[in-house]
Amino acid sequence: MQSGRKGLPAINNARAGAMEVQVFGTKKSADTRKALRFFAERRIKTHFVDLNERPASLGELNRFAQKFGLDRLIDRESKRFIELGLGHARLSDQRWLEKLIDEPLLLRTPLVRSGGLLTIGPAETDWKTWTGK
Repeated sequence: MQSGRKGLPAINNARAGAMEVQVFGTKKSADTRKALRFFAERRIKTHFVDLNERPASLGELNRFAQKFGLDRLIDRESKRFIELGLGHARLSDQRWLEKLIDEPLLLRTPLVRSGGLLTIGPAETDWKTWTGK
């Protein structure tokens, strides 16, 4: 067995550290907290991006929009969507993406990514498939 830092045995990362997920959401979102708890309970390394502190990049949003369609990213029932009066808005896809960057509370969360695997909203069944747990 190889020795790790300070003479301690190295941990076999074949399984333990093999998976990492990135969770985009807000601290106030119950669904985001559920996603974070799901992965924490399975000891899967999670990188949380609080959309109120750092917006998702255009590239990240494009990745989700390409897989699921732009409409799935927008939470049309959110308080912020109603406050902004966007019910009858007719925006181009590019303008919607810009709006989602500027107004993260319009996003359906959590957005979860692990490599090429993506989900929008609560998706425990998919996450169980990813993790095998």
